[in-house]
Amino acid sequence: MGDTPAPATPAPAAVTPQPVSYRRYALALLVAIYTINFLDRQVVTLLIEPIKQDLHLTDFEVGAMGGLWFALLYTILGIPIARYADKGDRPMILTVSLTIWSGFTVVAGFAQNFFMLALSRMGVGVGEAGCTPTAHSLITDYFPKESRARALAIYSMGISIGSLLGMALGG
Repeated sequence: MGDTPAPATPAPAAVTPQPVSYRRYALALLVAIYTINFLDRQVVTLLIEPIKQDLHLTDFEVGAMGGLWFALLYTILGIPIARYADKGDRPMILTVSLTIWSGFTVVAGFAQNFFMLALSRMGVGVGEAGCTPTAHSLITDYFPKESRARALAIYSMGISIGSLLGMALGG
């Protein structure tokens, strides 16, 4: 019993890096998605006072809708989506996430009350939750170890670009 060797686990399959042109194209798309992700957050923040007045929202409702519920769903769903992204069809996960996110963004534009707006922002959080873990997984597969940190840093620039554009375009 104690002398029985453990069965050998197979080594993970080596990932073949994509051609440079494809990697750049994919990274540009992922940065664009991340940029829009943060642009969306900035625009909603900038427009919260007119939204609050239009829908007669309280400060509590604004805080819950924009902070707590969005962040809760984004965080809680990020973990299982990340796990699935490591094994599943990542382009499909990204497509579904973007579809959910876009659909609920449209719903937010037609919101007539707190409930509709809160539900739409939660839906946006669900959709956005699938983007970052999937992007990280794709970048890990597409880029060789030597250039992966640079690719992830470039991807992370979407935060700054989106925040800047959100402030410039939304304000």
